[in-house]
Amino acid sequence: MSANLSARLTQLRSQISTIIVGKELQIADSLACLLAGGHLLIEDVPGVGKTTLAHALAVSLGLQFSRVQFTADLMPSDLVGVSVFERGFDNQREGFRFHPGPVFAQVLLADEINRAGPKTQSALLEAMEEQQVTVDGETRALPQPFFVIATQNPSEQLGTYPLPESQLDRFLMCITLGYPDALAERGLLNGADRRDLMGALRPVMTGTQLAEAMTAVREVHVSDALLDYLQALIAATRSGRWFVEGLSPRAGIGVLRLARARALLADRNFVTPDDLQALLPQAIAHRLVPVHGAGRGRREQVRAMVQAVPLP
Repeated sequence: MSANLSARLTQLRSQISTIIVGKELQIADSLACLLAGGHLLIEDVPGVGKTTLAHALAVSLGLQFSRVQFTADLMPSDLVGVSVFERGFDNQREGFRFHPGPVFAQVLLADEINRAGPKTQSALLEAMEEQQVTVDGETRALPQPFFVIATQNPSEQLGTYPLPESQLDRFLMCITLGYPDALAERGLLNGADRRDLMGALRPVMTGTQLAEAMTAVREVHVSDALLDYLQALIAATRSGRWFVEGLSPRAGIGVLRLARARALLADRNFVTPDDLQALLPQAIAHRLVPVHGAGRGRREQVRAMVQAVPLP
């Protein structure tokens, strides 16, 4: 990795940290997810900064940003767009004209995604997996790069629809922000309004520099021993001891991309077991269901499994 790219990534983390105070680990996870080319799910109670983090990421990366507030009456056409018949005026031909929806952006913020019905949630599946949408039988490519950053309220809150497993699997990482510690919260209470700070943000990277960083992620070295360790972890999820069903090959590939991105953010050109152990709860817990009687939450079960799998 070039020194210029390393400095840019450091500046990127520093700028976002001025908006989301005291959440350096979550910021690093979010950046790793986007540099790995994945989609990010942020799950937490309202008011802890989920939407603000998504907006700060988009602005700092210099990407076109679009936000959709998911509600129970949101329709798929409200996301992907609609064809409207237009009469000819000023020598223009009449006919159906496609009006693109907010999904045609480089970063789509799906705010409170689990407040929309299943039909609307499923409208994102093709966009997230294929980087395209199909409307009226015509397939249209989305801008590149294309990221979905979705926020989700806890499932026990009123008016929520649980995301199906197929949709959850499209998110490379799921993080929670949590409440700020006392020092960070004092800074929020005494500091400037977050909206004013957001208005002062400027892009830290250009599109070319972001593409360079994503290419550098793919070039981070992974040893055979580390691949053995990753395969052992994947096999543990499928053993039936910890989870009802194990990780898919697609999930395993995604974990490896995340580990490479995490190493790059740490200014290393190689992946270590610590990279895998640190990101696994955020990368796989949302895809797995603990076995009956485990007595732990999803992330706690992942951590217990990691402790039980020996290093090769």
